[in-house]
Amino acid sequence: MKNKLEVLDQQISTHTVDGIEYICITDIAKYKRSDRAAHIIGNWVSSRNTIEFLGIWEQLNNPNFKVLEFEDFKKQACLNSFTLTPKQWIAVTGAIGIVSEAGRYGGTYAQKDIAFEFASWILVEFKLYLIKEFQRLKEQEFQQMGWDIRRNLAKVSYQIYADAIKENLIPDTLSSQQVSFVYANEADLLNVALFGITAKQWREENLSLGGNMRDHANVHQLVCLANLESMNAQYIAEGLSQAQRVVKLNNIAIGQMRVLIKAANFITSQEREQGGGEL
Repeated sequence: MKNKLEVLDQQISTHTVDGIEYICITDIAKYKRSDRAAHIIGNWVSSRNTIEFLGIWEQLNNPNFKVLEFEDFKKQACLNSFTLTPKQWIAVTGAIGIVSEAGRYGGTYAQKDIAFEFASWILVEFKLYLIKEFQRLKEQEFQQMGWDIRRNLAKVSYQIYADAIKENLIPDTLSSQQVSFVYANEADLLNVALFGITAKQWREENLSLGGNMRDHANVHQLVCLANLESMNAQYIAEGLSQAQRVVKLNNIAIGQMRVLIKAANFITSQEREQGGGEL
């Protein structure tokens, strides 16, 4: 899926190729004139300054860049009759900084350094807003990635203790329905230890919210939950009863949450000091 940036009311696509993100300079060109985007890009690529910039970028980032062909283009750029398209540049020099895609949703895409340079050629103000919007998108993706990692960590820890339940608490003679009850019971043991309520109680108190209580847990709670699941697996292996385990896990949850919240408050205060007291 391609993400969208919005700069000065202009929608700009981004596209990932082999793990590298590109920004659509065709969309950027449309800000200047929507019906002449390809012509605008062609004029930009054909200028000697642009060719020099692209060539230096490729030499820094592309070990397979064809330098001799680049030098030939740079010499030809002195001629008034010289023209160059992104596809010609890519085909002749083996460039990777720009990619050209055909089709209804195609266009010319460039890695961010090149896209920012093109945006500056269009309008300096546009470049500054583009950089700001791109940074916002990256921060959003980073936060989402962090959330996914924490959720996956909780899932991995859950699998550890689920295996412990299977190996130590579930006799072979139990029916599948009884097995499901044991798992649900164990999940609620953790819910009570950390959140103070069962999953059913949470749903009854939060009818307007989707998902479950763990979907709405904060970062500190998810980290603590992952630790509790690992500890519960160990307690199950040691043969402790549910009553014994819920008390131990609750004490651990209280202690860990205090530490996590204290650490978060300390980091926040440090950031405020570095930022001159501003949020």
